Amino acid sequence: MPWTERAPWVLIRQLRAIMASASEPQAKLDSIVKVIASNMIAEVSSIYVRLPDDTLELFATEGLRKEAVHTLRMKKGEGLVGLIADWGEPINLSDAQKHPHFSYKPETGEEIYHSFLGVPMVRDRRTIGVLTVQNKIERRYTDEEVEALETTAMVLAETLASGNFAGAVAAVPDRKESSVTLKGTALNDGIALGHIALNEPRPEVLKFFAENVPAELKRLDEALLRLREDINRLLIHDETSSDEHKEIIETVQMLAHDRGWARRMREAVSAGLTAEAAVERVQQNTRTQLMKNADSFWRERSHDLDDLANRMLRILHGHDHAATLGRLPNDAILVARNMGAAELLGYDPKKLRGLVIEDGGATAHVTIVARSFNLPVLYHVTDAASAGDHGDPAILDAGTGQFHIRPSLELIRAYADKARFRARRQARFSKLRNVPPVTKDGERISLNMNAGLLVDLPHLSQSGADGIGLYRTELQFMVASKFPKMLEQQRAYSRVLDEAQGRRVVFRSLDVGGDKVLPYLKKINEENPALGWRAIRMSLDRPGLFRTQTRALMRAAAGRELSMMLPFIADISEFLAAKELIAKEVAHAGRHGHPLPSSIRVGVMVEVPAIVYQLDALLPLADFISVGSNDLFQFFFAADRENDRVARRFDPLSPAALRVLKEIADKAKAHNVDFALCGEMAGRPIEAMALIALGYRSISMAPASIGPVKAMVLSLNAKKMRQTLLGLIEENSPNIRRELTEFAQTENIDI
Repeated sequence: MPWTERAPWVLIRQLRAIMASASEPQAKLDSIVKVIASNMIAEVSSIYVRLPDDTLELFATEGLRKEAVHTLRMKKGEGLVGLIADWGEPINLSDAQKHPHFSYKPETGEEIYHSFLGVPMVRDRRTIGVLTVQNKIERRYTDEEVEALETTAMVLAETLASGNFAGAVAAVPDRKESSVTLKGTALNDGIALGHIALNEPRPEVLKFFAENVPAELKRLDEALLRLREDINRLLIHDETSSDEHKEIIETVQMLAHDRGWARRMREAVSAGLTAEAAVERVQQNTRTQLMKNADSFWRERSHDLDDLANRMLRILHGHDHAATLGRLPNDAILVARNMGAAELLGYDPKKLRGLVIEDGGATAHVTIVARSFNLPVLYHVTDAASAGDHGDPAILDAGTGQFHIRPSLELIRAYADKARFRARRQARFSKLRNVPPVTKDGERISLNMNAGLLVDLPHLSQSGADGIGLYRTELQFMVASKFPKMLEQQRAYSRVLDEAQGRRVVFRSLDVGGDKVLPYLKKINEENPALGWRAIRMSLDRPGLFRTQTRALMRAAAGRELSMMLPFIADISEFLAAKELIAKEVAHAGRHGHPLPSSIRVGVMVEVPAIVYQLDALLPLADFISVGSNDLFQFFFAADRENDRVARRFDPLSPAALRVLKEIADKAKAHNVDFALCGEMAGRPIEAMALIALGYRSISMAPASIGPVKAMVLSLNAKKMRQTLLGLIEENSPNIRRELTEFAQTENIDI
């Protein structure tokens, strides 16, 4: 009978009988490969186990030479088996010997076999071995066969890790009492001293085979109903929180009600798995599929689905998550392998000091929530969840990207001093909040903050910012599961203006495309997305998106000033085309009697080098310009700012970069047009000092940078600084940064 007509439960039933037998572990493995080969009509079935040194050893086989068992070893990455272990994904080939990674091992006698299917054996998100089948004829294995082998591999992974072979399987290193320092990437700056609180571990699946399928289906349905009720309660409980929090929870709610997810779990139970094993099986398969997708949105869905799967397993195991939350220490540094945003929202922010995640990304929803909690965050911290125990003392330093577990007393004392110093500095900066940023020689500098979400708005008054120099409107679109309607946008923009209380807000129009993909817009594959179809280019090609946003901004700003900034303008024609669309919206509002803003300022974000050489023609047409230093210097130096190998190779305080900034400032002053700069360099005192010297009187930065930059401004003589810097540029000084640092020290400038 062909495999497609076989019920998957036949294989699962036979595996269950083998596992329940009193046979020795090796005899069980030998029986397992025979059963797999028989059920899949394969002439070869083999199990390779990953050893602590990352080699892969043949532990059992049906079809290859028996003398190769426990003698054949594959080096890390060697052959197709090594490739599967490294990639963590199946390989399905009709003729394996033609694959460039094929490694022939004469001791196995496999030269007569052509078709090959191999799947990773994954436990706790780590590949601990590889399961393969082979046939002499050339054929590609069906999707049903791949899924059956993956299900078998999941069962085997648990057996190997928990049985007599556990000592041989590659695992996380045992916990040591000595200090451990792990490295990661900072997502939110800060220092945290406290104790590790492990995010509730993923419940272990101990029973794989269903003894009563109808009963397991009932357990699954009841757990799914409970999960949906919990998510619904979380949404109701979070009613007073920001719109972004609601958007995030609504996305998770949508996934929890996904019929396809529920159907796949029910099918797995119907095939003979327990409810817990079905949740695990479906999630492993879903994660593998999503992680193949380069789209960051779908990678983010993987984290949300992990969150849901964890919740399902806790419900099925009867774990009381509320009790776990109640045991959280008051100085918790939360450590998780991965985490969904809804899961983080379940914790008491008053007890959290920091967040460490093994996996994740800067666009992750959990990062948005962590930022609203004002937590220092590290991600990509390998083995973070296994290197420490719940309650271990720890130090998180997002400034250096280090996570110290069980630190020495000396290190604790040093960081305690550092934390107290930061606290004193913050207290000093807090006292400056209402002090106007005026230099010693009387120059008033406008210090503004960058924002992009409603959770950022409290920082406006807390930091003492003059206004919002850059409001990234795209972030509202990126946390939503569908395109925000005009009224939703209008409410958000209106709230921003309300919170600003008359202070100027510069809204950047939608800057998406490239690497900032919206799931509800068709994905465009591009060789170089940073230079592709993005920002104003997309807005002009999809005028409906731009006009809807413009209409929402105009209605939100009714009776108030509206400042709109257009991103990624490379040619004056783009600016004129966008202004024409804005004019149409003004006319539309007039025809329909909608109130208009008291004034509409339309500006350009100078971030494409080409527009610098069109400023004389552009400036008479624009109401203001703002230099986007991050992208401008990325393109100016042809250095990807996300690439660690080149991002720091070029200095924005080099003579070439400073000349460009000076030229922009000089031309704007000549045309009597307002100009500013928003970007990372504005938030660093040394760079901000240089900007003031070049003539910039309005700069925008992260809220946390306003205090340090204001302290610098209050101690600076701008005229003297300008004379010094222009001299260094004229001399083409090779190290202007060092020269400026020495100048600041000599002049007692607070940097």
